[in-house]
Amino acid sequence: MDGLTNVLQINYTDHDINTLIKEPAAGDSVYTTHFSGNEELFIRFDDEFTVPHLPIHHDVRNTTPGTHYLGIMKSFLTTLFHRASGVFSGLTYFFDPEEVFKPGFFKLYKVGKREFLYLLRLDLLYNPQYGRIIERGDNDVTPVYGTKELFLQAYILPLEKVDVIHDKIKAFHIKQTISETWIGEQGRGYLVKGIWIDDELTKFYTKLFLPAGKKIYPYFPFLCMYKTLCANIIGLTERERENVLPYFSMASTFLYPYMKRIEKALKNTDFSENLPLFQEIKEKVPPELYGMLNNLHIEAYLNRDEIKEYEIELDA
Repeated sequence: MDGLTNVLQINYTDHDINTLIKEPAAGDSVYTTHFSGNEELFIRFDDEFTVPHLPIHHDVRNTTPGTHYLGIMKSFLTTLFHRASGVFSGLTYFFDPEEVFKPGFFKLYKVGKREFLYLLRLDLLYNPQYGRIIERGDNDVTPVYGTKELFLQAYILPLEKVDVIHDKIKAFHIKQTISETWIGEQGRGYLVKGIWIDDELTKFYTKLFLPAGKKIYPYFPFLCMYKTLCANIIGLTERERENVLPYFSMASTFLYPYMKRIEKALKNTDFSENLPLFQEIKEKVPPELYGMLNNLHIEAYLNRDEIKEYEIELDA
């Protein structure tokens, strides 16, 4: 996806993979949902699976995957689907030439007259804290590794329009509700770096809908991405996605009239719950918009390597 043009191009989907996703599965393996100490979302299975060699080099101008890459991906996703069919239920696979290690999946949803994009990406790059190398990689391929953890990202994004040609989706246009999150630079010479307020906006949105006394770190259910408000999804089954959609639609409808004022306020100061604007809007949040987060429980613990992780539980 191009964050500047707010367009996700769908250049290639695969018939065989999408047929596989639509097939009913015997049942998922047991998995639990977690965040790493670096705030990365993953699901953990009871037993190990193998991630194969993936070719490293791909010309981003070529929007079609090579036959070798596609063969590897079909085989791997077949194994993965039978472990976690619920995660992929109802989705469509697509190839992104700029993210060859992050296979993507999508589904178009509607709430009333509004359209939303559900976007799922897997992260197949080797993480040394969460796997063991079976065969080394080289300059051309990634290593083969075994792991119990599958890292992923899942979002719901509001749409401006959808490009459809001959009954096939070709592009999603993200509805942008923020004018600019870049506010300048700091430092000098080689140490100069840009300053963005995306994280401050994310904190503002999330705290706004958080019930009093509720602690959900490191999860931020409302994110500033692609110059818009989006939902950060941790309930990955189709039923869980569908439960979030009307809630996110209501929350975004409530928040949209305040977006410009929030953006302006955070360009001049860091987020704080003591900001007058935050307190003003917080008082107006309808009680029903606290409901979804009341069902969420996050517990911190140390894994077997004494590294902090967080386990997520969602009430049925």
